[in-house]
Amino acid sequence: MIEDLFTRQLTAIADGDLEAILAQYHEDAMIVRLDRVATGPEEIRAFFTAYLELKPHVAEIKALQAVNDTIFYNAVMTVNNNQVSAYGTLIIRDGRIWRQTAAAIPL
Repeated sequence: MIEDLFTRQLTAIADGDLEAILAQYHEDAMIVRLDRVATGPEEIRAFFTAYLELKPHVAEIKALQAVNDTIFYNAVMTVNNNQVSAYGTLIIRDGRIWRQTAAAIPL
């Protein structure tokens, strides 16, 4: 189930486990944010290496919709000591994250 993938992603982020995070991503994955795009394994590794340095912490999942191959979520997070409302979409292909969008609004 795709909800299991989401749970694994949250656990890997909480643990700061870069390799577990990267294992979740399809070899043709792309992450799109308003300030950055990461495509392919090398860019996604660099993206998450920098992200984990900001000590992300998910405080609460406010909403989650998982339908077929798509997960849409809203979470309250602390990133770089700033509390944000994070929104994102994960599109799954072959059991791994193929496309991801993410945006955060300060609280």
